Order: sequence, then C-alpha cells, then structure tokens
Amino acid sequence: MSFRLTYATMHNSPEAMHERFEAALARVEAALGARHPLFIAGADRDAAQHADRRSPIDTQLRLGEFALADDTDVDAAMAAARDAFPAWRATPVAERARLQRRVGDLLAERVYDIAAAMVLEVGKNRMEALGETQETVDFFHHYADDFERNAGYAHTLPDDPIEGYASHNASVMRPYGVWVVIAPFNFPLALAGGPTAAALVTGNTVVLKGASDTPWAGRLLADCIRDAGLPPGVFNYLSGSGREAGEALVRHPLTAGITFTGSVAVGRHIMQQMAAGAWPRPCIAEMGGKNPCIVTERADLDRAAAGIVRSAYGMGGQKCSALSRLYVHERVADALLERLRQQIAAIRVGDPRRREHWLGPVINANAYASYARYAGELRNGGAHLLCGGAQLGQGSGGPAALARGYYVEPLLAEAPLAHPLWQHEMFLPILMLHRYRDRDEAMRLANDTPMGLTAGFFGGADEVAWFQDHIEAGVTYANRPQGATTGAWPGYQPFGGWKGSGSTGKAIASFYYLAQYLREQSRTVVE
Repeated sequence: MSFRLTYATMHNSPEAMHERFEAALARVEAALGARHPLFIAGADRDAAQHADRRSPIDTQLRLGEFALADDTDVDAAMAAARDAFPAWRATPVAERARLQRRVGDLLAERVYDIAAAMVLEVGKNRMEALGETQETVDFFHHYADDFERNAGYAHTLPDDPIEGYASHNASVMRPYGVWVVIAPFNFPLALAGGPTAAALVTGNTVVLKGASDTPWAGRLLADCIRDAGLPPGVFNYLSGSGREAGEALVRHPLTAGITFTGSVAVGRHIMQQMAAGAWPRPCIAEMGGKNPCIVTERADLDRAAAGIVRSAYGMGGQKCSALSRLYVHERVADALLERLRQQIAAIRVGDPRRREHWLGPVINANAYASYARYAGELRNGGAHLLCGGAQLGQGSGGPAALARGYYVEPLLAEAPLAHPLWQHEMFLPILMLHRYRDRDEAMRLANDTPMGLTAGFFGGADEVAWFQDHIEAGVTYANRPQGATTGAWPGYQPFGGWKGSGSTGKAIASFYYLAQYLREQSRTVVE
C-alpha cells in the first residue's frame, strides 16, 4: 500500500489495512497462552517465577505466562551486556546501522501481528496499535540514518598554532557502556524500541525492562532484534516488576546510563539514584504531562472539537501527551461544548478488537478504580460533569459485553479553578474545562503546572505566534484537528518536555537526541 500510517493519518486508513489486521488477530489469538521467557546473551532464559497475564479487554482472556526477572537474572543480563560492549563499540558505524535497519525491516514485516498482540495486551484500538508498531519501525530507521548523517559525531578540529610541531586535534563521541531502558505500559513497543535503537546505534549495549502490565510487547521486540542477527549480549530483555527488577537495574554497578519513561515521581527518584555514587551517570527521564489547550474566540470550533476529543480520549487518556486541561473563551464556550458533546456521544466504547470501537478499556483494576474516585472527587468538589463519569465494566451494571473488562465513559467536567485535580495527572479519559475572559489569563492558567510536555491552541492565524512565544511546553500544536496535544511522529515532530516533564531539554527523534547516548572525548596528537 502507498498509504503511510502515522498518528496524523490513521483517521483515513485504507480497507486493506483492516483486512490484514483481522487476519493477524486470528493468528495471534490462536497462539495465546504460551510461556514467554527472558532474553539474555542471545538466548531465551527461563525464570524462577512467572506471572499469568490477562487482557484488560476481558480478564478471562489469558495472554500467557511471562517470566519475572529476579536479581540473578538482572546480574546475568548486565554481565552479558558488559561483555558484549567492547566488540559492539568497535563495530563500524555502517555495520551497526545496517543491523539496526534490519530490526526495523523485521518490525515492518510483522507489523500486523505485533499490533494485534498490543491490542490484546494494552487494550488500545487497532489504529493506535498499528501506529505504535510503525512508529517503532521508524525509530530504528530514523536513528540509523541520523547517526550516519552526523558521521558518528566525529569532528576534525584545527591544528594548534605551534611552531615546529604538528599538533592535530579532534572531537569524538564515545558510547558509555551498558544502557538500561525502562519502558512504560502505554507505549510498550515504541518507548522501548526508540531508546533501544538510539543506544544501540551509538555503540552502547542495552538491557531493556518492559512494564509489568505489558511484558509481551518487549518480548516481541526482542524477537526482532534476535532475528536481525545482532551479536549475543548486545541486547537483553527482562520482564518483571519495577520495584524489584527495575530497582535492581537502577542500582546496578554496571549501569552506565538509563532512559526511563513514566511518572514524574519515579523519574525523579531514578535521576537522584543516577546522580549518586562514585560519579554521576546520564539519565534521560521522559516523564508526565498535564497538558493544556487554549481555544480563543476566533477559533475554528469544528476543527477544535475534533482535535480536543482525539487528544483527551484517545487510548483512554493514557498518554503522557493526552489533553487534560481545556481553557475556552467564554464567548465561544457554549458553541464548543455543543460540538464536544456530540462527538463524545459518538465515541464507541467496547472491545478494541472490533473495528467500530474507538475506545477500549483502561489498563488495569487500579486505573479502573481511580476513574471512579476521580469522578467522585469532581462531583464533590463543585464540578459539573457534562459528559460521562460512569464505569461500564467489572460488575458496574453496564453492558454485558463489557462486564469482564475495565471500561469507562469519556468524562468532560467544567470545574472550579480551585479543584486539586487541575494539578494532578490522572492518566485517564478525563478532561477538565474552564471558561476564560482574557487570553493572558488563559496563558497563565495553561502554564500553571510543574509539567510542560505538550500544549494545543485553536485560534486566529495571527495569534499562533503569541501562543508559541508564551507557552511553557516542549511540544506545541496550533489549529491541529488530528490531535490538539497528541500525535508526534519520528522525523516530523520531536517529542520532549520542559520543566518536570523531562530531565534533559532534548526531544525524542530530534537533532540533539542521539548525542545524549554519547560522551565527548577531545583528542590531541602531536607529531
């Protein structure tokens, strides 16, 4: 197909894509229930304990048994990565890039089967799952291209002006060693594969740990890396809890650097751990968001409504980039609300294996319970629930087809500014709205958060520069119906946060990202 799938284009997908997905889903479901080992030193490794994983779509749907790494497994993975590092670092850039592109090619060949597995494991709809898999393909290709384009970040510098000597200078970038990647549940393939690709192509070896809720995606990535022919130990995969395997990786003496994606609290804890010890080690912490959107009285309201709904409720709001705070000019608020109500009412909630269901379940029982708690806090805190607020599954009295999953309604609430949930990242399909009078007030409210990941704007063309100049966020979108605050793609939109949303000020897939996996060495040779 000539169609190129991205998060921006997924709303107009060809029929052939759905036919291929349906066939892949049948294949994947026929093989459910298998046992999934760790991957260490180029081989599968069984663990002392395993966890039975069920789908959030239907808790009676058994996905399989997944290994739980313990300290012994962590030590084995780290030792394998350490032993593989000298040869991998010495591998020519062209060869590392070739192997990396081969990983991307294998992901592309398996895109439908991997996406089907993620629908079952995460509960995202098919287009979100296909988009994430294709995004991971693009990470492996993009970083290989970027590293080669920068010639490995090696630069010849002018000779020293010394008479009687030839003093040659150069700046080279060198990998750190064993790089740990800790991935989240919501994008368990892309946010594992992206940093893995960056670390590998720059010459580091990798130990990846998937989220405890979503170990399958990381194992499927490990299969592609294995089949691409990377040397044993260059890449290793662990599944297990953050409290045990994750903490062991952070504390491990062989850990040279970490990329973590997850909450602000955990990210800051890891940053502190990496700064301690004999010397500080690099930590790329990509953390949460409490993302705002401003709608002015000159906005195209149809475009705004489309972008708002897609960003607030896509994947159940379980994105760090999801829209959660909406500031609307009071003159257009009622008109926009009418459009939002209509679009929210049209959202089909249900089993995401079915094409007609745009919104699947939230990830687990904790998220399901949190939704009910937040809805109650909004009601009790003086908010007006304009749409949603009900649980639909797990004994809620909702539809029978949803009774064994973690399904909830998209929620829209007009809330007083004093409500504490304006400052709390809920990670659920909950959007809070406030009417403003003055756009400077709206900007002040939009920036009133310790986080600064993404932000959206709908207004006049001559207002966009004002928004971009004043908003405190690393990723901005103006007048974008494809997503008010969501939808970044490698090669099109670098993705990274300001303030508490990121530790480095550099964005994923940006001009500056790969250099973070390297350390500079100045070289002078006198003849």
